[in-house]
Amino acid sequence: MTGTETLTKPAPQTAGGKVEHFDTLIVGAGISGVGAAYHLQEQCPGTSFVVLETLESFGGTWLMHKYPGIRSDSDLFTFGYRFKPWTGAPIASAQEILTYMGEVIDENDLARHIRYKHKISSARWSSKDNLWTIEATRTDTGEVFHFTANFLWMCQGYYRHSEGYTPEWPGMDKFKGKIIHPQTWPEDLDYKGKNVIVIGSGATAATLVPAIAGETKHVTLLQRSPTYFIPGRNENELTEQLRALKIDEAWIHEITRRKVLADQAEFTRRSFEEPDVVKQELLAGVAMFLPQEVVDEHFTPKYRPWRQRIAFVPDGDIFQAAAAGQASVVTDEIETFTEKGILLKSGKELEADIIITATGFNLSVLGDIKFELDGKPLNFADTVTYRGMMFTGIPNMVWVFGYFRASWTLRVDLLGDFVCRLLNHMKEKGAKRVTVKLRPEDKDMKLMPWIDPENFNPGYLMRGMHLLPKRGDKPEWQHTQDYWVEKEELPEINLDAAEFVYE
Repeated sequence: MTGTETLTKPAPQTAGGKVEHFDTLIVGAGISGVGAAYHLQEQCPGTSFVVLETLESFGGTWLMHKYPGIRSDSDLFTFGYRFKPWTGAPIASAQEILTYMGEVIDENDLARHIRYKHKISSARWSSKDNLWTIEATRTDTGEVFHFTANFLWMCQGYYRHSEGYTPEWPGMDKFKGKIIHPQTWPEDLDYKGKNVIVIGSGATAATLVPAIAGETKHVTLLQRSPTYFIPGRNENELTEQLRALKIDEAWIHEITRRKVLADQAEFTRRSFEEPDVVKQELLAGVAMFLPQEVVDEHFTPKYRPWRQRIAFVPDGDIFQAAAAGQASVVTDEIETFTEKGILLKSGKELEADIIITATGFNLSVLGDIKFELDGKPLNFADTVTYRGMMFTGIPNMVWVFGYFRASWTLRVDLLGDFVCRLLNHMKEKGAKRVTVKLRPEDKDMKLMPWIDPENFNPGYLMRGMHLLPKRGDKPEWQHTQDYWVEKEELPEINLDAAEFVYE
């Protein structure tokens, strides 16, 4: 199986006036949704469920993005699921990740639960019936389908798949060439022998530039300000040693996973406690490939490490492309687009045939689905988050939002355990509904933005913070973004604590 084709044995379809009912409805068949389906099947046997996915197959991000070189920016030993050993290199291509996910689906007979090309438009909760009613449209036929579910498990990710974020710069309409966002990469884009500008400084830009550098006439990375990278070999030394000793792959996976997590925890701690030392270590890694003056001018960020995500650069490929003269880096601001390219505020003009705006994405809160609660429109910004996964006043729903400083999938597994434990607890109590609410001691609690901007502040979050639930100043009412705390705390949550209301 290639990992990109739609799986066989599709679930039965219904349309028209018939409404299908499931105990749990999972939204999305990306890394979170497939993980949720696995945990539900393993930990809640006998539970009926369906997975609705807008795209034509599984994979989410890894299926949708088609730009050259697309790869993970974190290691697969922790990005992979805890229940299935990762046997490849630490940094993997989109195709390798899709193949891995396809194996998870096949090995666990999950395909029969997944319905592709089902775009959800609305989700309405009825307290009278204790049910969610979901409306979805087939993207290929236009047929409308209706489902009811006792519980809604939101695994659709956190950004708008249909379009990326491109700022509105002056003069964009004057440019005679093509302007492309990586999220909607045209399959027929011919960049061979062309002058290309890639605007951006994050993981996407760092992936794209070396992927196309050898084929373009020249590629220029244009950034407003530098970001941090971690260059290194795309292999795990411990893993290779264990394989040489003929250790079982399941053991290798677990040992490597624990070692990587321990190293990440130490790196995160040091980023906060000794940021200047960590900064110099990161810059020294770049200086192994480029002259110090280039590092000082183009790769020395003004912020402390980990205020934004740090991408791993396998074998320092973007720095190697710059050192070889195939790529160059310009740190400046855009004054205006011109017919030939971009005029910078310094007065310099960059000429290009193609301009790629690797400038981020648009935050999508709960999949841009129209939510209603007993007939009234639901605004998630009016709620307070419970540990970044449930929301005050919204029954029978959990949202999977992963980690910024660790692999996303780590939280998929943790929340899989939590949701299954919650569903089994409801069943034992005979409860039809569970809602989280502020306790009496939380009455005067200070409410703040969902994420502390001083702690983590990427552009997409800052632009969309007003759409997200509020957080409080107590652990229960925050998304801590700390896997190493949550892996201990989440399994110990008292499901009969005062914040949980069962009916």
